[in-house]
Amino acid sequence: MTSPIDRQSMSAGDSTTMDPLRYPERHYGMDHHRYEWSMLQDRQPIKWPGGKPLAVWINISLQHFPLNPRAKVKLPGSMTMPYPDLRHFTLRDHGNRVGIWRLLAELDSAGLPASFAINAALVSQARELMTELRRRGGDVLGHSWSMDTPHVGDVENEAELIDRSLAELGQAFGKSIVTWLSPGRLQTAQTPELLRAAGIRAFADWVNDELPYRFHTAHGELWSLPLPTETEDRFVVLDNLHSEASWADQVIDAFEFQRAEAQSHDAGRLFSLSLHPWVMGQAHRVKHLRRVLGHIQAASGHCWLAQPSDLVSFMESNATPRR
Repeated sequence: MTSPIDRQSMSAGDSTTMDPLRYPERHYGMDHHRYEWSMLQDRQPIKWPGGKPLAVWINISLQHFPLNPRAKVKLPGSMTMPYPDLRHFTLRDHGNRVGIWRLLAELDSAGLPASFAINAALVSQARELMTELRRRGGDVLGHSWSMDTPHVGDVENEAELIDRSLAELGQAFGKSIVTWLSPGRLQTAQTPELLRAAGIRAFADWVNDELPYRFHTAHGELWSLPLPTETEDRFVVLDNLHSEASWADQVIDAFEFQRAEAQSHDAGRLFSLSLHPWVMGQAHRVKHLRRVLGHIQAASGHCWLAQPSDLVSFMESNATPRR
């Protein structure tokens, strides 16, 4: 990508003050070429399979937070108290030992599918869980090695981390992993290029839209699959300190608004929901999760229940070609 700085204005002997509004990437819409400038209301309407107005994607993030994190950048949910922070470590571990089984049971009861973003470290630490997830057959997203391996540092180390995580998950699940969710949604400038070079077809880090869109890299195109932070259980309940009941209300409000908008505009919309077993798998929160899933299930006749691979395949087959 071209530098946003006008190098000519900084050449030796140039005595003029550089104009900060004059640089090669300045043009209508955006000052980069990562994706096309496009307002939602101006796009060609999407028609989901079966004429369903709303696509629904539920994702569960399965995470390993080390007791003694060493990364210079601490991601949301990381240990915060002096070592050994057993209170917070065991709370997160509860999600992989207890909470996830409750989420799976609630999904089964509602008849709803989900994808799973998995820290590769859990392959060896939670073998019984990995076996159950493989049996279920939902999509698996790469989620780095652990929640102590954010996308930071030099290109070689980041590339190695991506490749190692994908290899571990691919071997455990017997298939190539082609979708990615970065821990903390943190990226470096080279992350999209490294993901595409590693065979990734889509990522869920950018939340600036409500429909999948093409994302350009030097190695080919990715699909950006929006997975909103604003209705994420951890963000609403733990960061914003809203009640579990309020979280459920917000999720249902978003679901109903998007469904009505899709119907009134005769154009498909995507409703995505991000869940964490160590948050919503707690006993006192399960009933609120059940209310959300029950509401979605009651409207499922009007919804396309999609996995990330379904969304990518559909968009590749039906989206307008890149200009």
